[in-house]
Amino acid sequence: MASDDRYPKSVRIVDVSPRDGLQNEKTVVSVETKVALIDALSATGLHAIEAGSFVSPKWVPQMSETAEVLARIQKTAGVSYPVLVPNLKGLQNALDAGVQQIAVFAAASESFSQKNTNCSIADSLIRLRVVAEHALAQGLQVRGYVSCALGCPYEGDVPPSAVARVACELQAMGCFEISLGDTIGVGTPLRAQQMLRAVADSIPIENLAVHFHDTYGQALANILACLQVGVAVIDSSVSGLGGCPYAPGAAGNVATEDVVYMLNGMGIETGVDLQKLAAAGRFISQQLGRTPASKAGLAFNTARDVSTGATLDTIVQSSDH
Repeated sequence: MASDDRYPKSVRIVDVSPRDGLQNEKTVVSVETKVALIDALSATGLHAIEAGSFVSPKWVPQMSETAEVLARIQKTAGVSYPVLVPNLKGLQNALDAGVQQIAVFAAASESFSQKNTNCSIADSLIRLRVVAEHALAQGLQVRGYVSCALGCPYEGDVPPSAVARVACELQAMGCFEISLGDTIGVGTPLRAQQMLRAVADSIPIENLAVHFHDTYGQALANILACLQVGVAVIDSSVSGLGGCPYAPGAAGNVATEDVVYMLNGMGIETGVDLQKLAAAGRFISQQLGRTPASKAGLAFNTARDVSTGATLDTIVQSSDH
């Protein structure tokens, strides 16, 4: 199927499941399972997999073994394995682990910033500027996240201008790409477009990514709306893993399988093998003892077991017509 000129011809997907997807899991996920997940994702054709974070084990115990995970994964040529770092100590741990790309995060909401980082937005940006400066001096790439881009659990709606201000600060400190996150999943398509356009007034659209949670089932619609504005980088999490501990009731990230299925049907290239992706989602869901949250993953898992022998390829092909 040919792509529509209103949309990007290709999209780069950043799978965040090994970090954002697993960091709040109550079930302890072993190093072996995390390594197996990342290796499975590496084999799908993804070009970016967020492999973990170097944060305090006291606050995020699930990420305490990131260095060991990084040492054991089978790194694939052409795939980046960024990690989240909040401070200089985390950066040093990342450097010791041989990381080539880090991510830093700031909030567009003052209340969320205080709850999540125990400091104001302004103070958090001062801290991040120091981290980014040191990382860039060591030859690392730095990616920025803006959380609460469409709403805050404490303040409600967040003005697009507030998102744009924080995004501009991240760009000024050297972030090559800034991911705009609907942390609690309250966004809807027109609001998502308005927010993205407000940021894109100051930052080139090619340097922006979107990161949607699916609390109200709006994530795919929001992504479609942002594709129409020109965004071509999407964060997602295999099997829809994830959630926010500071946003009660917030559902997981949009499922990578669902994003790829939608883009395939639109004729937009991702380079991702949906069959292998669905297998990775099935694997981690089994390890966590739950049903995959991905609709496409569930459909494939059902299709692969029926007596007709239907495969993912036949499902995807039928979606193109």
